[in-house]
Amino acid sequence: MRRKVAILGATGSVGKSTLDLIGRSPERFEVCALTAAVNVEALADAARKTGARLAVISDPSLLPQLESRLAGTHTRAAAGPDALAEAAAGEADWVMAAIVGCAGLEPVMAAVEAGRTVALANKEALVTAGALMIDAAKRTGATILPVDSEHNAIFQCLGANRLDQVSRLILTASGGPFRGFSLDGMRAVTPEQAVAHPNWSMGAKISVDSATMMNKGLELIEAHHLFGLPSDRIDILVHAESVIHSMVEFIDGSVLAQLGSADMRIPIAHTLAYPERMETPAVKLDLAKLGTLSFEAPDSTRFPALALARHALEQGGSAAIVLNAANEVAVASFLARRIGFSDITQLVGEALERNRAAAPQAIADVMEIDRVTRIMADDLVAKVAA
Repeated sequence: MRRKVAILGATGSVGKSTLDLIGRSPERFEVCALTAAVNVEALADAARKTGARLAVISDPSLLPQLESRLAGTHTRAAAGPDALAEAAAGEADWVMAAIVGCAGLEPVMAAVEAGRTVALANKEALVTAGALMIDAAKRTGATILPVDSEHNAIFQCLGANRLDQVSRLILTASGGPFRGFSLDGMRAVTPEQAVAHPNWSMGAKISVDSATMMNKGLELIEAHHLFGLPSDRIDILVHAESVIHSMVEFIDGSVLAQLGSADMRIPIAHTLAYPERMETPAVKLDLAKLGTLSFEAPDSTRFPALALARHALEQGGSAAIVLNAANEVAVASFLARRIGFSDITQLVGEALERNRAAAPQAIADVMEIDRVTRIMADDLVAKVAA
């Protein structure tokens, strides 16, 4: 029986990797729904190739273009928030949540509320609404499978072990492209330099987050919600080769690590076939050729994003929502050349200091805190850019 699949964010890097894997094993998967933000051409092309029954474009103004490109097919075109929720909570039993940023929160929650198996590549969903989402999954019986290579590695290492047998989780980080830069050198970083990740092929926003190491801070918060361990039992270790994707240390002193090439199709495949395995075209590791694997502690002076994220996690309440929203605004402003690279974390820190919002009680509260924070962050950007 083929697994019914929906891909939220089908035209991004994770979405395209998921489609690649499905295309290699079409006998195992049936594509029910695909979504994209604005890339009508790529969405229509993917829908035609997979025979998806529903294709959703987030921007309603682009619906006529999508309908035109899908004319003569059996794919229904739709647009807007309600259609995104339909794609997430419809007939698919496995949902890839790969919409970047807080825009993916409501569709992910719709899938969780419907009790689906959610392959979570959108880390912002758990960062901003982790407690709400985990509670909903417990209530509805939804399964959340981590797609981020680090959290997927931890998930694999945990296996059948209980969390009370775990001493700590160790998230590994490549250190990004500026691991050896001085503070002065980092202030002069350009958007072109920041999006050129040394190991992974990712979108611009995620690449900048890797360069500031904010991605690792967000993953720290995500790990807390996924695995239920407090901040002081989650460590971050720089591992430049990106071969070990994360580790779990147990109370007996044993440390288990998951290794693999830097190819997102490996963790995607793990969630796509779970609890089974499936072949991928990823390059197999040659450890003898690699020879040496290196590790070092992260430099909190040059990468203050780590401390900001840990502080937000420990503070609780609305802090993680503010951290994420301010960071998204700051990264977009950096990519638009309105602020400098080092201004990103300074702006996020100031937004956290100004935050007075109460803890969210519902997804609507999360979205409102996100909205207000973005306005505040835009004001901060304007002051820096003046």
